Amino acid sequence: MVTRMHLSKMVEGIDRQFPLEPYVREAFLGVDREAFVPEGFRHMAYKLDALPMQFDQWISSPTTVAKMTQHLELKGVDSVLEVGCGSGYQAAILSRIVRRVFTIERIEPLLREAKERFRRLGMNNIITRYDDGQRGWKEYAPFERIIFSATADRVPDVLFEQLADNGILIAPINENGLQIITRYYKRKNRITSEAIEPCLFVPVLDGTRR
Repeated sequence: MVTRMHLSKMVEGIDRQFPLEPYVREAFLGVDREAFVPEGFRHMAYKLDALPMQFDQWISSPTTVAKMTQHLELKGVDSVLEVGCGSGYQAAILSRIVRRVFTIERIEPLLREAKERFRRLGMNNIITRYDDGQRGWKEYAPFERIIFSATADRVPDVLFEQLADNGILIAPINENGLQIITRYYKRKNRITSEAIEPCLFVPVLDGTRR
């Protein structure tokens, strides 16, 4: 009961900063953020703050996760690829909206912990992979949506190749010293983009780490 109250207050706080579509609101109300926060920060789980994790990683603020989710335009979407699973919170939100979420993480211990959270919470539509997410996941391509949960200087061409026609890719991109949430559209194999707003993410890194 207390958790539900805290969760509702968190979602109300997000909505005041960034008006939520009803389906995004319902997704957030269906995922307990406390389950994805490191134990020492559980008392801050429902605040609108990014929180540190191990390996110099962060769990994004709920407002940032909401923005990234809503900017993907997910109504009626079947499959999403996430580059950078981290704690698994973004993937968990996506799993409440789309049929299949494919998420890749380059740091093996983080992925193990995320998989255990998904198992414990009965999130059976999230498929995980230990790899460098910048390579994508060719076996399950094309994806209707692709989301970067880390900032990059550019989006690798291979990910645009794995994006379905009429698909959307959203990523925080480094531009002139700022990180900008950028939305890419693929139409008839042509990529266009639009800058949405500044943001703050950890950088995407090459390779894998055990």
